[in-house]
Amino acid sequence: MTAAPDLLDMLSLLDSGARTHEDILTGPPLPTPHGRSFGGQVLGQAIAAAGATVGEDREIHSMHGYFLRPGDSEDRMTFEVARLHDGRSFSTRRVQAYQRGEVLMSMISSFQTDDDGVEHQQPIDLSDLPDPESLPSVWEKYGHLAGNGRASWVLNRPFDFRYVESDIILEVAERTHRQRVWMRSRDAFDASPLLNAAALAFGSDYLLLEPVTRKHGIPWATPGMRGASLDHAMWFHRPFRVDEWLLYELDSPTAQGGRGMAHGRFYDREGRLVASVAQESMIRLPGRD
Repeated sequence: MTAAPDLLDMLSLLDSGARTHEDILTGPPLPTPHGRSFGGQVLGQAIAAAGATVGEDREIHSMHGYFLRPGDSEDRMTFEVARLHDGRSFSTRRVQAYQRGEVLMSMISSFQTDDDGVEHQQPIDLSDLPDPESLPSVWEKYGHLAGNGRASWVLNRPFDFRYVESDIILEVAERTHRQRVWMRSRDAFDASPLLNAAALAFGSDYLLLEPVTRKHGIPWATPGMRGASLDHAMWFHRPFRVDEWLLYELDSPTAQGGRGMAHGRFYDREGRLVASVAQESMIRLPGRD
């Protein structure tokens, strides 16, 4: 199996030493076959950057970001963190990701101290789902394509994805707006709750286009098909580890105007809802530009 990028290294940012009114950090690149920065990388590094400016007594509970420009996957990114507010219970940060002086992504995130209050969640029954150990990994199904550049991007991800429904890499067997995937990091990830949240945001972006294209029978291998994240919102509800199996349940309620909407929910193996995500993506198909 080809080595995936080290997830913890990808989320380990450097303090540049530069100072304006904001904190300045930099993050390592993640090369891609198409040369554009992967949105999940930008999100994960932005969360890590924001969290580096917040006290250890506060954990991230939400983030909302917009992707403004494509980045160069061969270059490091610079993250400018503005400390917008520090209250008794909440802290708010704005992060802007830069390359070559241009803003690529702008994000607001919020952090909270541990607090008690009402608690509930919509129940989920995992008993009728296959265990992740019984499902084939993407590598087991497509490892023979490792020499192909585009296939290597799918195979060398730092996450192990195991589809409950069939995957849509080469073809779409089930045309539905919903899918479920077990996921965890390929390597052990012994890190803080902040970096686990950053890693989950990183991994969440790989699959959010899939319920949109699955509904229309469009596999990733479609020649000339292009997709890009437009925005990304995420909420973190309960503690989790990304190196333990999480069920990623996704659905797409609508697509129109060259854009598709997707929602996602992450559950641990006990059925606890640990995080939620929403994203709108751009989709371009051959002959429709």
